[in-house]
Amino acid sequence: MTESTEILWRPTAASIAGTRVAAFAEHVAARRGVSFGDPVDYDALWRWSIGHLDQFWGDLARWTGVLDVPDDRVLTSREMPGAVWFPGTTVNYAEQVFRQAADDRPALIAVAEDTEPVEIPWADLRAQVGAFAATLRRLGVGPGDRVAGYLPNVPETVVAFLGAAAVGAVWSSCAPDFGTRAVLDRFAQIEPTVLVAVDGYRFNGRAHDRREVVAQLREALPTVRTTVAVPRLFPGEVPDGALPWADAVADAQDPVFEPTPFDHPLWIVYSSGTTGLPKGIVHGHGGVVLEHLKWGLLHQDLGPGARFYWYTSTAWMMWNVVASSLLSGATAVLHDGAPAYPTADAQFALAAKVGITLLGTSPGYLAACQKAGVRPGDDHDLSALRVLGCTGSPLPDASYHWVYDAVGRDLQLVSASGGTDVATGFIGSSPLLPVTVGELQRPMLGVAVASWDEQGEPVIGELGELVVTEPMPSMPLYFWNDPDGARYRAAYFEPWPGVWRHGDWLEITGRGTCIITGRSDSTLNRGGVRMGTADIYAAVEAFPEVLDCVVLGVELPEGGYWMPLFVQLAPGEELTDELVGRLRAAIREQASPRHVPDEVIAVPGVPHTRTGKRLEVPLKRLFQGVDPAKAVNTGTVDDASLVEHYVQLARQRGSSRTG
Repeated sequence: MTESTEILWRPTAASIAGTRVAAFAEHVAARRGVSFGDPVDYDALWRWSIGHLDQFWGDLARWTGVLDVPDDRVLTSREMPGAVWFPGTTVNYAEQVFRQAADDRPALIAVAEDTEPVEIPWADLRAQVGAFAATLRRLGVGPGDRVAGYLPNVPETVVAFLGAAAVGAVWSSCAPDFGTRAVLDRFAQIEPTVLVAVDGYRFNGRAHDRREVVAQLREALPTVRTTVAVPRLFPGEVPDGALPWADAVADAQDPVFEPTPFDHPLWIVYSSGTTGLPKGIVHGHGGVVLEHLKWGLLHQDLGPGARFYWYTSTAWMMWNVVASSLLSGATAVLHDGAPAYPTADAQFALAAKVGITLLGTSPGYLAACQKAGVRPGDDHDLSALRVLGCTGSPLPDASYHWVYDAVGRDLQLVSASGGTDVATGFIGSSPLLPVTVGELQRPMLGVAVASWDEQGEPVIGELGELVVTEPMPSMPLYFWNDPDGARYRAAYFEPWPGVWRHGDWLEITGRGTCIITGRSDSTLNRGGVRMGTADIYAAVEAFPEVLDCVVLGVELPEGGYWMPLFVQLAPGEELTDELVGRLRAAIREQASPRHVPDEVIAVPGVPHTRTGKRLEVPLKRLFQGVDPAKAVNTGTVDDASLVEHYVQLARQRGSSRTG
């Protein structure tokens, strides 16, 4: 990759001075007798944070009022996996959320495709959470029991989650667009006691009835003692033997919070499961509270008055982050529906309507807006919007330019990289730093990020493996049903024991900014030269004729290497020799001759995970001859029908090689 030095946005001295991270740095400086400069030097603060993990996390816990313990009781074992944080302390996530309650602002704002925005005051949220927690206790649910939600991004989901957390139960959720098999792949592992399920949802203007799926889940989950029925499409209709949601929250009361140990399990989230059963990843109350307070307060500058929105479903960890914006005192904006309904700029229209201050979305959505010719800054009042966030995959340079041309100039564009694995980011943003085209601002505070070559040596200015060399409090406690920790260690701590290898290609520039080029397990490798896929996508996605694309690097059994580019064309477009020539030329010019694909092939669509990631590795495995049932778990795919097209292509190619 080539470093960029084109700066699109800079914070002012006044804006820096007013940030929460500056206030935290001042607190640390006074307590520790250290200096981070005036204005605060982010790099100095980051170096201190990873060099003094116990002091950093202890000071954050103290500054936020969560815990106050001596430095030697913050991190008593640094071993990864198995680091021990704040032993002997108790932290309940839900209790920490309600420390932020206030009468002068809503806790939640909810909007769906068929409704106008509705504000839920803190008092109402507290009363409903208290009622639901009491219902769970009456049902015999206690610490460690699992409560599973088959629910959309609606207020009832937040209430159910916080109610479960209040009693010390372990929460887990799936989005209602998941079919029966995909849900059972997750929930059957964790054996929930209570299932909270919706009867349907709306997406892209259509109603989707899920009553049959819920019936199948109840039949297939023998540990479920009670199903709580949440009405969405069929009000007044309750499945036989189910508890109506209205009854579950009828007894309004203050929540009673279980004093959960710092490392008590809070929730179970899941790996993508594209090549096998999803892994159940368990995070703890205390680690999530501190990590999400750090993320919200110090990196996003959230606080009372902020309105936080991220387009997500309940199957993606960004839903958990949206819920955690409450920890910072922000109002969480919940959106149940399609990202571009009824118009391409729907998310920006919502931002204008409810005064969103931080809007989070996907690179794909921004690219779609750009191709649709949308100019949100001209069409909507976005004066409240100060941060535009983006995650899920690398953000192309063209999208950086489009944001500052079509959305707004006085806006911090945040591109972040992290994972469900840690429920946060490794690399992201700071209100203290400028925004540079194509680059992530910095590693996050308290995260000892490095880029390592194959020999395990740190590199600057070249691609390496993204590693984390020191523990984080939100690293998984364990994987569900992994009693000896073997799967956990295999997932992150090979080939370097004691060092977290995340599986992304990372370049750290000489200026400290970061460039993520894609997953290291989907890396292209031509003639021994390793290349990320992001450079190719950036060149191809600039073509209005192309809606989507995926490139694969397929090692063949006979020792060959095949690098096809599959393109989904816009309606009315054809893959002519002239277009193929222009695509090849653009890739050669913007990336390198090595990046030019062997073939360009038109396809009806590109399958993604339900969190928007291209299925690079599963598709590659198809073309390597792996049985489709083993190569791709279609229950995790946004459009499973597309996979069959690639299965047929792989078979045709296999026949042509052997025939």
